[in-house]
Amino acid sequence: MTRFTSVILLIYTLLASSCGGSREQKNAYQGEQNGLSGHIQLSGAFALYPMAVRWAEEFRKINPDVKIDISGGGAGKGMTDVLSGVVDAGMVSREVHEQETAKGAFAIAVVKDAVVMTVNADNPEIATIRKKGLTRATAARLWGGEITTWSEALGGAESRIPVHVFTRSDACGAGETFAAWFGMKQENLKATAVFGDPGVAAAVQKDRVGIGYNNIAYAYDQKSKLPFAGLAVAPIDVNENGVIDPEEDFYDTSEALVNAISENRYPSPPARDLYLVTKGKPEKAELIAFLNFILTEGQKFVAETGYIGLANDKLNSEKERLN
Repeated sequence: MTRFTSVILLIYTLLASSCGGSREQKNAYQGEQNGLSGHIQLSGAFALYPMAVRWAEEFRKINPDVKIDISGGGAGKGMTDVLSGVVDAGMVSREVHEQETAKGAFAIAVVKDAVVMTVNADNPEIATIRKKGLTRATAARLWGGEITTWSEALGGAESRIPVHVFTRSDACGAGETFAAWFGMKQENLKATAVFGDPGVAAAVQKDRVGIGYNNIAYAYDQKSKLPFAGLAVAPIDVNENGVIDPEEDFYDTSEALVNAISENRYPSPPARDLYLVTKGKPEKAELIAFLNFILTEGQKFVAETGYIGLANDKLNSEKERLN
């Protein structure tokens, strides 16, 4: 065999090996043998809804014969639906409870998100809110029903400007995660209850002295990366020194907030992992393919949709559990 022929054979072998690895990864979420088809149904957390919709759109570009239906309703609905067999996977924006695991809940972490406090952009105290922020202890008193005016919330001069506090009426990961930040449970939050993430945002937009909590995707417009019209995000005074320091000031855009969460400058909770939950380890081919897509190619759409990608070691561990 000539030296030239040996080199050609070596190059061919390396290319074949490289292409084989790429094809194997692609087969994880593409039905290349017989064509992937079927129907996937998801329901649950409003927090994960926009990201799930984007993943579905991109996945169907590769697998157009797979139909994917997605509906909101809250993390509680998603968990109930999947455990009762109504849907293939529930979107859950909180940790899975032991009793849910005992019933077969199999959770795959897919992305990170956070809950933020939202206020009306025309709040009479908006300048002070942005300057001083709100502490965890203040949030506990607000949603504990102990604070009735903005002067109490901000520790300023006596004022009769009331504060109207909103919470979620549906069982949801946002409410549970937000309440966990200051040692409470969602059912203990004392506030005007409104259904769904969009409902809380709309209530605050209509009320100049209102305050609520929302997932990032419902606080910020993901095209402009700015808070939605009529909304402002109340900063957290993490070190509780009475002022928002430069390292705590990252709420002007969703990009700045996402970077702060990635750097652990935003507390967790209310930052948290989001999950797709199945009843038992998934067996449906199209669902397994969709989950593999989310944990691989799907991660490149995370940042532009306003979420935080999982660390590589976390992605690898989730893929191992799935496959």
